[in-house]
Amino acid sequence: MLIDNHNRNINYLRLAVTDRCNLRCNYCMPSEGIDFVKNDKLLTIDELISVSEILVGQGIDKIRITGGEPFVRKDLMVLLRALSKMTGLNDISVTTNATLIGPYIDELKELGIKNVNVSLDSINKETFERITRRDQFDTVHNNLIRLITEGFNVRINFIVLDGQNEQDMIPILEVMKHYNVSVRFLEEMPFNGGTKNFSGIKWHHKAILDHVAQAYPEFEKLESPKTSTSVNYKIKGHAGTFGIIPSFTRTFCGSCNRLRITATGDVITCLYGKPKANVRDIVRGESAKENIEKTILKAIGTRAKTGFEAQKEHSQTVFDNSMTSIGG
Repeated sequence: MLIDNHNRNINYLRLAVTDRCNLRCNYCMPSEGIDFVKNDKLLTIDELISVSEILVGQGIDKIRITGGEPFVRKDLMVLLRALSKMTGLNDISVTTNATLIGPYIDELKELGIKNVNVSLDSINKETFERITRRDQFDTVHNNLIRLITEGFNVRINFIVLDGQNEQDMIPILEVMKHYNVSVRFLEEMPFNGGTKNFSGIKWHHKAILDHVAQAYPEFEKLESPKTSTSVNYKIKGHAGTFGIIPSFTRTFCGSCNRLRITATGDVITCLYGKPKANVRDIVRGESAKENIEKTILKAIGTRAKTGFEAQKEHSQTVFDNSMTSIGG
């Protein structure tokens, strides 16, 4: 079991498999993209499997695969097949933009990997293409409907962007009300490669809730797990639910159970903090298991209590990062 210096049980790993993405969402990276790392700097699939096995042995029982866009990586299914056989790993999930997942849906179902988060910031084709800077709406929509109808546990992540997509909050709830889907609205985060400065946001969690309540006054708050990042609600007459993730205001830090490892091996104990170590060279060296275990224990033994505390580690440069490079 992994216990941090604030007595929080760390059992959830967000494992990035690539920093590359086939979309260019304007809140994630600049229009020209970023300098993606060279392949030899990325953890190989075998190395990702080895690191996962070691951390599962230390008490990680939930792994979410992230990117970039995970399915950009052609050998991703090799990793997912290995994870599906890993003793002690109880929950495998994937966060994706749903552009490339189509050919893999059947095998994901066979492997029992049915928890899929789909990043979708608009239900309107024109708005979607303006935000993502790509013509992929129809593909995303078709794959999303297929995931829903084939029984996957689908959560839609919708980042509320001032002046861009707030008009789509109610329409996406209306479209999805017939499906057992969770639509989760996220506060905008300041990681986009340095193209925007943040001192505050208009669409914070209270503003989002007030907006939804105006359209759907009959809703109830649901009881959520202590470690949940979202506050969840049920609208009367809707098959699914909606939630709000206060990613900018960070009200969930006290129960954080997450650890991140980036595609290059950086160990990140808080999204707003600096990497605490890197396991790439360690996993390629002698006594990899023992040394990675020591590295992870040291990293979680020095975790910041909150994202605001972690941000002080590099307050002048924290927002220069692109979300695709730090694992979503």
